[in-house]
Amino acid sequence: MMQVLTRPPSGFPALVLNADFRPLSYFPLSLWPWEEVVKAVWQDRVDVVATYDKVVRSPSLEMQLPSVVCLKSYVDQDRKPAFTRFNVFLRDGFACQYCGEPGTSQDLTFDHVIPRSRGGRTTWQNIVAACGPCNLRKGGRTPGQAHMPLRRTAHQPSAWQLQQAGRRFPPHFLHQSWLDYLYWDIELEP
Repeated sequence: MMQVLTRPPSGFPALVLNADFRPLSYFPLSLWPWEEVVKAVWQDRVDVVATYDKVVRSPSLEMQLPSVVCLKSYVDQDRKPAFTRFNVFLRDGFACQYCGEPGTSQDLTFDHVIPRSRGGRTTWQNIVAACGPCNLRKGGRTPGQAHMPLRRTAHQPSAWQLQQAGRRFPPHFLHQSWLDYLYWDIELEP
């Protein structure tokens, strides 16, 4: 069962849902600071779905801070994901594609499947996450030459595939009001 903290982090962030009530992103989780949310409510760009118990006041306005908001206009999620180190690690499940050891974005490297010295390019189809020891062991050879088969073939993921991968890595904090809108595998109360 996932533990849910009862005290929100400083800043009272709000979960941002697309117009279809799904989070804009799972990893990183689509959160806005409370100042941005209040501005979006004032500009009528979002609907408030749930609130914190915290109230903010100005000379002319009093508002409970939103904890979940939904965009009024749908944002298309079918765009191609950016080719970044982080997205490569997310695609590969934050694990070395040679030995399978899990890692973090701080201790993983990326490896050219076909080394650059042999004409390999820096593309989705030729880059995989690798731990330091495997990257050194493979060196300037292909996986076949190094007798280090890949666990999964390198490929360009869709935005949907990265969203699905991100769902496997819940953030350290989940406010109670967010749980109905996130699809984590949590145990439901009887």
